[in-house]
Amino acid sequence: MIVQRSPEQGRKFKPFDFGASTLWLDRQRRKFTGRLGLNQREDALVERIRRLKRESGSHSPSAWTIAKLIPELRLKVDACFLSNPYATKLFLMHFHREVIRPRRLRSLLELYPSQNRVIAGKLGYVLDLEPESIFVGNGAAEIIQAILHRFTRDTILVNLPTFSPYYEFARADTRVVFNVLRKEDDFRLDPEAYLKLVRRERPDTVVLINPNNPDGGYVAHAQMVRLIESLSAVPTVIVDESFLHFACEGESFAIRSVADLVRKHPNLIVVKSMSKDFGVAGIRAGYAVMSPDRVRSLLENGFLWNSSGLAEYFFDLYCRADFQAQYDRERIRFIRNTRRFIKTLSSIDGLKVYPSHANFALAEITNGVPAEELVFRLLIRRGIYTRTCDDKKGLETGRFVRIAARSRVENSYIIRSIRGLMD
Repeated sequence: MIVQRSPEQGRKFKPFDFGASTLWLDRQRRKFTGRLGLNQREDALVERIRRLKRESGSHSPSAWTIAKLIPELRLKVDACFLSNPYATKLFLMHFHREVIRPRRLRSLLELYPSQNRVIAGKLGYVLDLEPESIFVGNGAAEIIQAILHRFTRDTILVNLPTFSPYYEFARADTRVVFNVLRKEDDFRLDPEAYLKLVRRERPDTVVLINPNNPDGGYVAHAQMVRLIESLSAVPTVIVDESFLHFACEGESFAIRSVADLVRKHPNLIVVKSMSKDFGVAGIRAGYAVMSPDRVRSLLENGFLWNSSGLAEYFFDLYCRADFQAQYDRERIRFIRNTRRFIKTLSSIDGLKVYPSHANFALAEITNGVPAEELVFRLLIRRGIYTRTCDDKKGLETGRFVRIAARSRVENSYIIRSIRGLMD
């Protein structure tokens, strides 16, 4: 099924059917309001959470926002946002030893950070890429918006379900075409069907997130290379590798990026968020690899000092060999914990967990309990923050929840809590 937005429609989408309409979802929410088994005080908390969610649009309010505005919830585990807690701890160890103790923090706050090109030069060395092909961003969201507004013209092709900014940030005069991934196929991408759709719709931009968010679906490196080669006629091919550090092929823990293919395919842009794998979302750090002329085009239209001093410190740390070795140990440790977590989650009655190569799992509730009910119960009764996918295009049946892996102790608590609520 394909859903399109024509330029004349602006930000409005044509009606579509993904198994449940918006009206159906509204009826379900009204049906289960007051039937969550919560007391009056907890029902009031539900309404406050819903209000924060509405204000956040198609994204979830951050754990920081919830803790600040609804402190009664006593948040214990953030299994909504997607990061590696072991990497966060590693970063904090270095930050405390190298910045807080020597009192370098003042210089990071008081002085201007380096310009975009300087930070790109540092990254180029560790990534084994030409600095001229690296664009540094204030998080991946800024990069996505810059790319779509600068390089996308008439039509963009986006898989569904996926990370919503790739269609929300499209310009109002851009036609959006959706390639809907089927849950019957575990949301796997069918390369042949995908290329057939590209030939028919002739988009000037296509987006492939690998692993995909929110289901964790992964296209193997060799197949991704073939796809990029087959898309040579598309002016802009975006490959988002924000979760690639969690993906493994076989028993190897090697990171298989396609960023080096930018040298051969100037239409390719590889986007990389640093928030997920390094657990530093608060710093806002990311980069994209693209042809040097595209980097120049962005730099000449702003983005001169778009990194903070703290972000530059992180990039400096990231480029160090000692940190890379330490991080890789924590990355592999986290992947192993995540595998165990997803396997155990899959054994819970009433949940269908889809295959994932990322640090999260997409779970479909099969025993009739609405996703929103499970999410509210986990948050209010157990202090566990997860994400209902009711607002994600392609998952609007009221039955999908995305659950992020955390530390081993936190994972055990999440499993125990879900089992207790699903029984």
